[in-house]
Amino acid sequence: MSLVPVIAVDGPGGAGKGELCIRLSRKYGFSLLDSGAIYRVLAYAALKKGIALDDTVSLVALAKSLNLEFKEENNAVAIILDNENVSKFIRNEETGSAASKVAVISEVRAALLQRQRDFRLAPGLVADGRDMGTVVFPDAQAKIFLDASAEERARRRVLQIEGRGVKADYQKILGEIKERDDRDRNRATAPLKPAPDALVLDSTHLSIEEVVDTAVKFVESKLGK
Repeated sequence: MSLVPVIAVDGPGGAGKGELCIRLSRKYGFSLLDSGAIYRVLAYAALKKGIALDDTVSLVALAKSLNLEFKEENNAVAIILDNENVSKFIRNEETGSAASKVAVISEVRAALLQRQRDFRLAPGLVADGRDMGTVVFPDAQAKIFLDASAEERARRRVLQIEGRGVKADYQKILGEIKERDDRDRNRATAPLKPAPDALVLDSTHLSIEEVVDTAVKFVESKLGK
């Protein structure tokens, strides 16, 4: 077991994991891992290179060659691929849907598993994902499963998109979220579910401050801070 502490935060997209992880990272001085971004970057690179999302051999080769790092910039996690900030290119629905499709391929997950574990460096790591506490860091000292209703997550996504001055279709987004949830929760490899020892936290009716306060109390009970 590694002595480097890990706070694993799992849950579906739109539940508020990103903001929670940034807050925890700042509080404890831990580095960040946005594991969902790894799959989004892989999907983005595959789409850009014209690689089919069911071409396992090519996807695995691409996964092994990704040069990826995470940096906090302007209260968000910047995704740096080959020294280029690709954050704005990987956050659209097309890339998200493609990422969910490549994530069900066991060979792709295996290729990226060690890459994710390599982010575990002193003084600690906050890992944001869907299987951080169940598969990637099963020995994480603190595990949180952050959830919210599909309707609330769709509402948040609409506000996010319209905040950029772009019209958003709530029903279309809700449908995509439900489809992705079904795929993620029922996949054979590393399905989306809370670890047995995780704090399950529903953010549907909570502010980010309430989510952070609850999470911090739990983390400190586990890390002894």
